[in-house]
Amino acid sequence: MKRFIALIVIAGCALSTGASTPFDQVRSSHQPSDTLILDRQGVELHRLRTDASVRRGRWVALGDMSAALRMAIVLSEDRRFYEHSGVDWQAVTAAAWANLWNSRTRGASTITMQLAGLLDDDLKHSHGGRSVAQKLGQTFSAQWLERSWRKDQILEAYLNLVPFRGELVGIDALSQTLFGKAPHGLDAREAAVAVALVRAPNAQPNQVAQRACVIQRQLLGKAAECEALDLFTSAALQRRDYAASNGMAPHLAQQLVRAPHGASIRTTLHAPLQRFAVQTLQQQLRELSGRHVEDGALVVLDNASGAVLAWVGSSGELSRAADVDGVTALRQPGSTLKPFLYAQAIAERRLTAASLLDDTGTQIPTASGLYIPQNYDHQFKGWVSVRTALGASLNVPAVRTLVMVSPDAFHKQLQRLGLPFKENGDYYGYSLALGSAEVSLLNLTNAYRALANGGRYGPTRTLPGPSMPLKSVLDPRAAFIVGDILSDRNARARTFGPDSVLATRFWSAVKTGTSKDMRDNWAVGWSQRYTVGVWVGNASGAPMWDVSGTTGAAPIWATVMRYLHTRTPSQSPKPPTGVVQTRVQFDPASDAKRTLPLEAARSEWFLAGTQQPLFAIHSEATSAFSTRARGQNGIKPLADGTAHITTPAPGTILALDPDIPPSRQRVSFQAEGSANLRWVLDGKALAKGHSASWLPWPGRHRVQITNARGQVLDEIRLEVRGAGVRSAGSEPTPRHHD
Repeated sequence: MKRFIALIVIAGCALSTGASTPFDQVRSSHQPSDTLILDRQGVELHRLRTDASVRRGRWVALGDMSAALRMAIVLSEDRRFYEHSGVDWQAVTAAAWANLWNSRTRGASTITMQLAGLLDDDLKHSHGGRSVAQKLGQTFSAQWLERSWRKDQILEAYLNLVPFRGELVGIDALSQTLFGKAPHGLDAREAAVAVALVRAPNAQPNQVAQRACVIQRQLLGKAAECEALDLFTSAALQRRDYAASNGMAPHLAQQLVRAPHGASIRTTLHAPLQRFAVQTLQQQLRELSGRHVEDGALVVLDNASGAVLAWVGSSGELSRAADVDGVTALRQPGSTLKPFLYAQAIAERRLTAASLLDDTGTQIPTASGLYIPQNYDHQFKGWVSVRTALGASLNVPAVRTLVMVSPDAFHKQLQRLGLPFKENGDYYGYSLALGSAEVSLLNLTNAYRALANGGRYGPTRTLPGPSMPLKSVLDPRAAFIVGDILSDRNARARTFGPDSVLATRFWSAVKTGTSKDMRDNWAVGWSQRYTVGVWVGNASGAPMWDVSGTTGAAPIWATVMRYLHTRTPSQSPKPPTGVVQTRVQFDPASDAKRTLPLEAARSEWFLAGTQQPLFAIHSEATSAFSTRARGQNGIKPLADGTAHITTPAPGTILALDPDIPPSRQRVSFQAEGSANLRWVLDGKALAKGHSASWLPWPGRHRVQITNARGQVLDEIRLEVRGAGVRSAGSEPTPRHHD
């Protein structure tokens, strides 16, 4: 008797744990094994598994479960569920008689009693079965639940907490995994298989099918057909379609779940834009499939708040390194750093947008030797304005500008713009002007956002909340002038043509860039409201084949920008205080060889106090530079009947620029001396006269000039590196670029 009383007391203690917990608390404390990433409107973007110990889905309301499922679970597990008060005493009596006569019958455990065992760890079923104390505790808890909870709450909690098979717990995980659908879509056959797993979670498929057949006939009547149930059940139990990561923002999801946020995380992303960005990136990469490029990334920022509106880390199924996040990976940015360099030079009043820079070969002494920047488009432009140099992405003028600013000062400016580098400015040297340092797409795009905000920088954010205040890191006047240049299709026409893919019908500013050996291709730019950055390349670092600034990232950038401005206008920014617009003219150099202006007259923006109406180069400056550029060849006296090649210098190494269409890349040959000169390239006639233009292709080449009788007067050797392909003959095979 004492032992029985003790058991009653122990059983009653169970009421202080799971059974006494209110339904709302049980539901709110439910933790799925996956975290949902939501957009700003609460739309699901991605689902990512964060608990590897169990597969538990979302909590599903009873009304969101199919009627077939609700009926099947009651018919199978607890026929008198709506009649008893927690314990089915008829079933208990039947079970007792069955045990007495050693016959088999359905167990006496009701759905409410099973739920009590699921809510309280002390009452859970073990391999050896429940003890007498546990059974008594389960009975008391079930009766308590019936007095505290409604029947629909009990059934809802049970279906969300019951283990089904293997790691699957709850109807949502089971339904998504075995049937690839939400619980509200389960039909009678699927409901029968699901409920059959409750009693025998790890049974063989044929045993599950037999049990499901019984349940299905209970639902539909004895005439229900079960012939195909074996095959259906076997197929369902083999499915594992409930992937650990699923959706359209896998890389952002990985970023966010590193810190605990709960079962769902609302972000700043916009689901329709994210979907469009993914589709646009993949479509462009499919079109480039024959050019050895498989990866890409894209990010869209809101200029005012810094909110990330789209985050596409890779091309997904097109990539062999889909787990690599191209938004945060470090890559060489190529020419995309040039806007910040010119902005700094303008802010420091070293240059204006109309200042003239020399686009010819130069040699810069450094601690490690001579640095000889190449313009990649080897048809040097001569004297060009800063507007043309930046818009047409000319490399030699950019390096000359960095000489004025200094690598260390430029390095510090880039850091203020949120571009952290592993090394200091002196480590990168003058190659920093051409993007030799590594940056992430996210940081680079946010630096361009600072240009869009008038030189004010602020961090990006992916979670809702107040915007971080912006701080001024760049002269707003210089930022405005650089933006005006990057929006000027005439400024970029020297390289990209007057109507390239970069041109939009609304106001926008954009810059492309391509790193060494065509490993990275970029397009970053902004409109009045948005900043968009795109990277295309290979996560492995392998070079692309014949992908330029206008065929790689730029089409993606332009397409996304058009989508953003389908109904949203973009007006040009208002000039800040302290800038003035002045009509300028460019006179030719005052030597006798040139009579046309260096550039067409135009209205130009200046920092107040730096404006002037006329820009020209004095002949003495031209001659002095030309002598230095030619080296010893340039100052050697020429005898009658002789000639010398003055440009390029012997041993020159040229590199083709993937940012520039091949049809626009030319090497200019110049010579001085006797008349009737003939140019010979690799033993074949090229041109006549003191100058020649050549479409380069990779390899080592010999350039000669001869007289009319074929006598060689001078000879140089040069090498061409970079993109391009040579046909079976001696002439190059040009490739088409958009």
